[in-house]
Parts: sequence; structure tokens; C-alpha cells
Amino acid sequence: MTKDSNSMKLNYDVDSNDFTRAGEASSNIKKILKQLGVASKVIRKVSIATYEAEMNIAIHSYGGKINVEITPKEVQIVVKDNGPGIKDVNLAMKEGYSTATERIRELGFGAGMGLPNIKKCADVFELKSEEGKGTKVFIKIFLN
Repeated sequence: MTKDSNSMKLNYDVDSNDFTRAGEASSNIKKILKQLGVASKVIRKVSIATYEAEMNIAIHSYGGKINVEITPKEVQIVVKDNGPGIKDVNLAMKEGYSTATERIRELGFGAGMGLPNIKKCADVFELKSEEGKGTKVFIKIFLN
């Protein structure tokens, strides 16, 4: 964690298939936002968006990073994975669509709600993906 006078930056590594630690980043971010006195409605949106992003990295990629910047006005979340990329972004944005394996579904994940939930929680949402190179998601959630 780094902190300058007007913002706080948090950085997390997320490993592929690490379902023991997946969720730690979103839990930590939630705890910090509570300590900063951020409204519970905003904390909920940030927690859901980061959890879904974290799980997507664990499920669909070879690992990645979540970088968060908290300012007095907003929370910015940049998620980058090293993965196969998303073949059809429009299809991936549809609720219920998933490329998760049967093994992942048996663990209770892969319902196809990750990206749609992130978009619902975000005030600004951008997704860029290139097959064979990975995916980058930018999320901004305003504090007011």
C-alpha cells in the first residue's frame, strides 16, 4: 500500500486457481474503505466488483493483478490478467454465459455473472481483451 496526500494505492497479485486466497483482496479493500468512513452503499459496490474481478482472474487466467486507487472522490480499480483473453466480449457480458470448466462449476463458481455484476456496480466500466494476451478491466466507482 502506498499513500500520498490525496490518495491511497493498493496492489494485489491474484494467482490462477488459488481458491484458498481468492477473495482476500476484495476483503482487504472493504476493510480499508470501512476504516476510511466510506458509505456502505459504495463499499458494497466496490466489494462486489473487486471480488468478481478477483474470481475471474483465478478462474479464467494464468494470474493477474488488481490495482486500486482511493481518492476523496472515487475508487479506481484496474484489473489486468495474463490469460487467454476473451474470444467474444459481447457474449461474455451476457448474464449466465460462462466458459468455466465443470470442475470450477462444481466448486460453486462460474455462473456467468462476474462481468455483468462488475458492470452493474461500476459508474465507469471499460473492458479490453485480446486473445492470447489477456484482459484489462477499468472500473471507477464514485464516492458520492
